[in-house]
Amino acid sequence: MTIKVLVVDDSSFFRRRVSEIVNQDPELEVIATASNGAEAVKMAAELNPQVITMDIEMPVMDGITAVREIMAKCPTPILMFSSLTHDGARATLDALDAGALDFLPKRFEDIATNKDDAILLLQQRVKALGRRRIFRPAARAIVTPTPSSRQATSGLRTSNIVAATPVAAPVRTSPAASIRASGKQYKLLLIGTSTGGPVALQKILTQFPANYPHPILLIQHMPAAFTPAFASRLNGLCKIEVKEAVNGDMLKPGCAYLAPGGMQMMIERTGSTGRLKILAGSADMNYKPCVDITFASASKAFGGDILAVVLTGMGADGREGARMLKSAGATIWAQDEASCVVYGMPQAVASAGIATHSIALDNMAESILKESTRG
Repeated sequence: MTIKVLVVDDSSFFRRRVSEIVNQDPELEVIATASNGAEAVKMAAELNPQVITMDIEMPVMDGITAVREIMAKCPTPILMFSSLTHDGARATLDALDAGALDFLPKRFEDIATNKDDAILLLQQRVKALGRRRIFRPAARAIVTPTPSSRQATSGLRTSNIVAATPVAAPVRTSPAASIRASGKQYKLLLIGTSTGGPVALQKILTQFPANYPHPILLIQHMPAAFTPAFASRLNGLCKIEVKEAVNGDMLKPGCAYLAPGGMQMMIERTGSTGRLKILAGSADMNYKPCVDITFASASKAFGGDILAVVLTGMGADGREGARMLKSAGATIWAQDEASCVVYGMPQAVASAGIATHSIALDNMAESILKESTRG
């Protein structure tokens, strides 16, 4: 059975191009197109598509307003198309806040250097959203879903694009109440995520107290134009400090460092703390920033004194880094399937037997605080 898609854009050329790409995949079918947000709201209610692709700037009704109305009337997974500019970043974060689940750059050359890879990635994103068994709209007051684009997918290789598929033997979800603090002493909290990450990170970090006792490293697949705006938004909402990481930053407790888009974030030990190294990294890396790279670097710097969490996202980034962390004695957790936008990255870690717990997003902050602020 095909996944039914509604394509929304005021450009007839872009509607036609996106429709052609979507229809090339036998698992996808464009059932209608709309030229503005008002048409999209009407068609979403009448046609009940499984996924909607949505432009931001349109006449009659803009994409952000349309997302809000659709989420209120007939919640549907929505993939936004955005420009890689400062204004585009802010507008996209607003759209995610309104309930959209993911976004891609509107210019296909910004998605991937290779045209075929860009086409495949768009198809995979649509299918990943359409395969969700139960759609739960993002909680209000939480900036929702995610990003990824040229910097996040530069040098993308077709063989590494992994679709989210149901896990054969689901990992049992651990309720927050069932997780007993181990008493272990930690020096660092790591969180890696991709699709669905912005909402998940905001939901978790806004519950942390200002005196959270450890530094936090955040690795979110996101383009360079977006990470400054996202860090600023989180900083304004959280009690802890949140900043885009800068080369040479010395880690301090109660501060979260967001890996810059298009770069790699590594850490080196300096006495009892650490210093961040922000590097361009290899041109053939699939993800910039890459969860595996930061996790691996942290394992060498801090060994087992780490709590690492893998949240919602496509693919398997974080699995090998988490494996290295676990070998060094670190504690690894994953988000559970039911609360993920895309159960890809957490599934990879859980299915490999690396994660000790799979935890629902609603319980994640409480569980992290229980585990990492005692002992």
